[in-house]
Amino acid sequence: MDKDADPIFAAGRPASWPADDGGEETRAMPRRGRSLLSSSLVGATNRGRVLQTLFDLGPTSRVELARQAGVNRTTISGIVQPLLDQQLLVEGKPTSAREGGGKPARPLWFSPEARPICGVLLMPGSIRTALVTLEGRIRVEHEASLPTAAEQRAELIEGIAACIGRTLAAAHRPPLGIGIAVGGMVDTGRRAVVMVNLAPALDDVPLGTELGRRFNLPVMLDHHPRALLVGDRWFGKGRGVRDFAVVYTGEVLGGALYLDGHLHRGPGGAGGELGHTFVQIDGELCRCGRRGCWDTVATLGWLRRQARAAGLEDPDAIDARRLAGLAAAGVPEAAALMDRYARNVAVGIANLQQTVAPNFFILHGDVVGGGPAMIEAITGHARRLVPPHPGGQMVFATGEPEDRAALLGAAGLVLSDLLRFPL
Repeated sequence: MDKDADPIFAAGRPASWPADDGGEETRAMPRRGRSLLSSSLVGATNRGRVLQTLFDLGPTSRVELARQAGVNRTTISGIVQPLLDQQLLVEGKPTSAREGGGKPARPLWFSPEARPICGVLLMPGSIRTALVTLEGRIRVEHEASLPTAAEQRAELIEGIAACIGRTLAAAHRPPLGIGIAVGGMVDTGRRAVVMVNLAPALDDVPLGTELGRRFNLPVMLDHHPRALLVGDRWFGKGRGVRDFAVVYTGEVLGGALYLDGHLHRGPGGAGGELGHTFVQIDGELCRCGRRGCWDTVATLGWLRRQARAAGLEDPDAIDARRLAGLAAAGVPEAAALMDRYARNVAVGIANLQQTVAPNFFILHGDVVGGGPAMIEAITGHARRLVPPHPGGQMVFATGEPEDRAALLGAAGLVLSDLLRFPL
């Protein structure tokens, strides 16, 4: 990192931790446990945990941070003072003094002058980039078209780099890194795109390596639904929640799981392909080549085919928002189709809940456009499909508007890495 680096990030990233230095024989032996942390890494980890607590609680005083961490106020002051000096944090106005005397508390929060993160969203046909502050505000945005044909690969990489470059140029301080949400399969270990069904130019592109070389910044890359979850975890309704799931609907269906405080990725990022779990044996042919995937009955393609069969006007333009409007206007075919759509979404959610029991679900994408009526229909069907169980009923919430949520999530990928938060 450059000389302007904040101390929280100065000790390096987890991926660059030094190897053991015990000689060739030691290095050749398989490890049976985790390596011990050096004193510098312990300090960086503790700073990261303090910042994680701020993200979860919002503006918080030193006294409360000390209580949460189980340490004294002096220890917390020693951690946060360098962050104040580097303008990563700022102190708010004093609150009222506590009963029994003592200084009024001054809540700590993220400074608007802190170094931002560049968030990137790559979807078929579109590149979106933004500067995201550490408090979750989007300051600058740019958009460009994304070439999709396989022979346009060089043009694609140049286009992505140009859009990122315009956004980075607007930063008042050097950004902390670049986070990328991709609407397709990725290999998180290689920081590479594996396949995007609707944009083959992205297939097998080592995008993280290429952009890291060009911009000399850390680059993190992940699947679009997982990025949505990361955005919810840092900046949205998943703050402070240890178990929840994200479900995204639209042209495709995807999801992600946050279990016991950790994002489930699977080896190389292969986990979480929820759209291709089976909901109907020998059902419709999926774009993946198999039959009966959840994706075949709960996406816009299915909805528009059913709208055409039901005789709804302009079926190729139908989505949850328009469908809910028609149902509210008293169109019986629309009301029936909306209920089927909600049930099809709920079937996959019920399977997910029965398997790993995330009682809190955050919905993104098309179904959010259907408003409260659609969310209530999904909630009702899901609760009827799942028998009573310990842990209480499922609760549903809606996330930020789609593009904003994905850009925040892309920034959150960088944040998680730099804070040593093991997503």
